[in-house]
Amino acid sequence: MAGALGVRLGDPALSRTLDDMDRPPPDPAKLLEAWMEWEHGDLPPGRVMATLKTGGLRELLESLTAAAAAAAAVAPAGEADELDGAAGEAATESWTPVV
Repeated sequence: MAGALGVRLGDPALSRTLDDMDRPPPDPAKLLEAWMEWEHGDLPPGRVMATLKTGGLRELLESLTAAAAAAAAVAPAGEADELDGAAGEAATESWTPVV
C-alpha cells in the first residue's frame, strides 16, 4: 500500500530511519529519576518500564557494554582480572538488598 508521497507504508527501512531521528539521546538523569519514582512507590512498574524504554535505557546500556568491552580489550589480561576481582569484592561488601 502506498502513502500520499508514493512511499510504501510499513517499510522497515523508512521506519528505522524515522525512529532514529525522532528519538533524543538517552538522558541518564531522567532514567534514574524514573527508576527512583518506582523505588519509592510513586509509579507502578509498567509505567516505569515504559518510561525507561522510551527514555533510551537500552541504548544507554548498549553503549556502556560496548565501552566496557573496549576497555577490557585494551587492558592486559592479568590486569583486567585483578581489577574485576577488586571491584567485585568491594561491590559485594557494600551491597545491601532493599525490600
